[in-house]
Amino acid sequence: MATEIKVPTLGESVSEATVARWLKKVGDAINVDDALVELETDKVTLEVNASAAGTLAEIVAAEGANVAVGALLGVIGEGAGAATAPAAAPVAPVAPVAAAAPAPAAVVSAPVMPAAAKIAADNGIDTGAIAGTGKDGRVTKGDVLAAIETPKAASAPVAAPAPKAAPAPSGPRAKADREERVRMTRLRQRIAERLKEAQNTAAMLTTFNEVDMTNVIAMRNQLKDAFEKKHGVKLGFMSFFVKACLVALKELPAVNAEIDGTDLVYKNYYDIGVAVGTPQGLVVPVVRDADKLSFAGVEKTIADLGKKARDGKLSMEDLSGGTFTISNGGVYGSLMSTPILNTPQSGILGMHKTMDRAVVVNGKVEVRPMMYLALSYDHRIIDGREAVTFLVRVKECIENPERILLDV
Repeated sequence: MATEIKVPTLGESVSEATVARWLKKVGDAINVDDALVELETDKVTLEVNASAAGTLAEIVAAEGANVAVGALLGVIGEGAGAATAPAAAPVAPVAPVAAAAPAPAAVVSAPVMPAAAKIAADNGIDTGAIAGTGKDGRVTKGDVLAAIETPKAASAPVAAPAPKAAPAPSGPRAKADREERVRMTRLRQRIAERLKEAQNTAAMLTTFNEVDMTNVIAMRNQLKDAFEKKHGVKLGFMSFFVKACLVALKELPAVNAEIDGTDLVYKNYYDIGVAVGTPQGLVVPVVRDADKLSFAGVEKTIADLGKKARDGKLSMEDLSGGTFTISNGGVYGSLMSTPILNTPQSGILGMHKTMDRAVVVNGKVEVRPMMYLALSYDHRIIDGREAVTFLVRVKECIENPERILLDV
């Protein structure tokens, strides 16, 4: 019996993906849970695994093709392959996106995770009409959120949105034989769109300050060995800056807010995005409820997210949300920059390279390790006084790290 390979629910507000790479070829033996194909969305790259054993009989969507949720990717036929794990609960076939939409097919009932059940009940969503992507076909929170965003995605074929007209090529190029033309990945296209969106929609402004790193470097050097021995993770500078930003955000809530239509949304939680550079592009995984984490908790979370980003294993949940972002261009040697907002957030802190510079301290010239800080902010919601005060608070906390510990 043939088993169809289809595009799974991709996550909140994501309805389309690009077939990045087939990991199997036609004729290959397939075991249950084998990775078959990589899909690239505008946020993450994810693998589609086999729900049945057999042989890859057909590839319908070739590499580079754009596919919508529920679209047919390929077919697993009978043959070699072992059922090494229980197959997901069967789902009634969904026609390919290009085909005429048949009458909606019923979805087999599957276990519903508690968080998913609550969200579904609050929003009047019938979980029986949702195809679960969790283990053994369980309906997850992400499945329900996706169903809320695109109510018909889980129960009926989804027509692919009309593609945006791509900019026309510039025409013949004089040295084309000495150039290499490579298609932009979906992630890189999305990065470009979001950066341009931030410039077009926000009244973006940047303010600067500098911070003396002497005391925080001394504290780190004094405690890093004991810290790593006790907590199993290295003590870096990022945890100090996350904690310093939390002090400033609590004092200046506008920096942790966003504009939604004609409303200002002030958030009483602190999900801090930490920009991470990967070979595929810049991503911003989120440290959830950072104010509730210890220094070790922040360092462990950042280390885990950084590894997932480099391995291409970040989930939608890792990337969604975020109330404020920190970007450390200093790791690449940047001395100063003006970071661009991660919309719809209203503020982003830019850290930079620490360099020894001559500064005046108590009337004397001394050489100190100094770092420039930049805060880009949306002037529609944050006034200049608030932006400057925010950077001053961060500066005070880094120059006197005991302020963070004492919450002063």
